[in-house]
Amino acid sequence: MEPWNTTLENSFFLTGIIQDSKYPGLVCVTITLLYLVAVICNGLLLLLIAMDKKLHVPMYFLLSQLSLMDLLYTNVISPKTFVDYLSGQSYISFSGCGFQIFLILIIGGSEDTLLAFMSYDRYVAIRHPLKYMVFMRPKICWSMVATSWLLASMNALVHTIYTMHFPFCKNREIRHLLCEIPFFLKLACADTTKYQFMVYTMGVAFLLIPLSAILASYTLVLTAVFHMPSKQGRQKALLTCSSHLTVVGLYYGNVLLIYVLPSAYHSPQQDNIFSVFYTIITPALNPLIYSLRNQDVLGALKKLLGKGPSVPKL
Repeated sequence: MEPWNTTLENSFFLTGIIQDSKYPGLVCVTITLLYLVAVICNGLLLLLIAMDKKLHVPMYFLLSQLSLMDLLYTNVISPKTFVDYLSGQSYISFSGCGFQIFLILIIGGSEDTLLAFMSYDRYVAIRHPLKYMVFMRPKICWSMVATSWLLASMNALVHTIYTMHFPFCKNREIRHLLCEIPFFLKLACADTTKYQFMVYTMGVAFLLIPLSAILASYTLVLTAVFHMPSKQGRQKALLTCSSHLTVVGLYYGNVLLIYVLPSAYHSPQQDNIFSVFYTIITPALNPLIYSLRNQDVLGALKKLLGKGPSVPKL
């Protein structure tokens, strides 16, 4: 096929989970509801952490950054999916596709690294509680967040620029929910084998290095937890750790299936479902997982709603 001129007038057609479904209306309503849950829950968690001084500690600071990333993540996908369904036209411009690739890479990459830093926070809190506020002082916490965004930004910029320089063919149908590099490159009118291998290698490194750090941290954490003399202390530590590990499992499980598992082992339909999980479902579940059994967050919510214990005036 002949390459076509990549101007703003040229568009790609996204044939995602809604188009593949027998009940597109039901799928669209479900995605919209999940989007509203993600926006409300993550927004509320950000508000609680900002307003309640009891939550002004490193763990909740990092959690607020995770909520911010989830909020950005779901806003990249869900509103456009909803508008496309209503308009009956699921297309995206060449520049829009490049911008979407960049945003997905930067937010997803930042979340990968941040989850590793959050596991380190739990490691320090449980293994070195007396030095916690030294190892996790504000300067260190901000450095962690800045490092997450910086590494992801450099990775996203390089991959987006290189991906968009390829010539693309007249077939403009992307069989996916959104513009992601592995699916976008299938339309290129050039040999992308070497670059796809580089994308795969970088993706594996970007995912597995933080995941290895998380597993190492929690191996040490769990060893320390089971040696705690206090049963109540063990339960509290396990509760916090289990919430984080659940979030890690939800996010990494679906991302690894797309970016690490060879494409021969999963179909485009399965890829669409996996993408819905880590771009829409996971951002909606994360604040609920962290909040429902967290007494500090629930206490802050009661105060916000005026149901908490009254504070005597000085």
